[in-house]
Amino acid sequence: MKEINAKGLPCPQPVIKTKEALENLKEGEKIKVIVDNETALKNIQKFVNSQGHKVLSIENLNSDFLIIIEKGEEKEKEFSISCETEISKDEGLFVVIATDTMGKDESLGKILMKAYFETMLAHNLLPKRIFFMNKGVFLTTQEEEIIFILKELEKRGVEIFSCGTCLKYYQLEDKLKVGHRAGTEVYLEGIFYSKKTVWIG
Repeated sequence: MKEINAKGLPCPQPVIKTKEALENLKEGEKIKVIVDNETALKNIQKFVNSQGHKVLSIENLNSDFLIIIEKGEEKEKEFSISCETEISKDEGLFVVIATDTMGKDESLGKILMKAYFETMLAHNLLPKRIFFMNKGVFLTTQEEEIIFILKELEKRGVEIFSCGTCLKYYQLEDKLKVGHRAGTEVYLEGIFYSKKTVWIG
């Protein structure tokens, strides 16, 4: 049985790790997930129940929780999670990218967008989280040069998310190449709990 150690991970990472592990299993197979707080436990339970899987058991080990999950027939339904107890109000910069260009000139705008991420990487000016929405999701699915840069940012600890509804609208759900799909809760938490939010688009 595969084990996912999600201890110490910030919300919503425990749910994302669980989702990724289940995607690689066949129906009826099981995984073991370990978390170290009740918020992560509740979010995983909510996710599992909404997607057609089963929580077979939950064991309390000191301050940790061991969850056994059986993969069911996936429903692919939207779900929401709460991170309010895990996100600190002193978190750093939150960047929202709601376009695939900068400015009105499309050709120049694409050059400027690439330069923006290149400068961020070169000078190590790293935001805490980047959320791509609207046409911004084309940058995480189709723009290979920017995808390469975003993967490097991710290696340095930047959290990268793409709006799930936007991916579905543009029929890009199976083309995400960097970061994770996320719902509006990730977007709202970034706005409310980050020191500063920068909106592009």
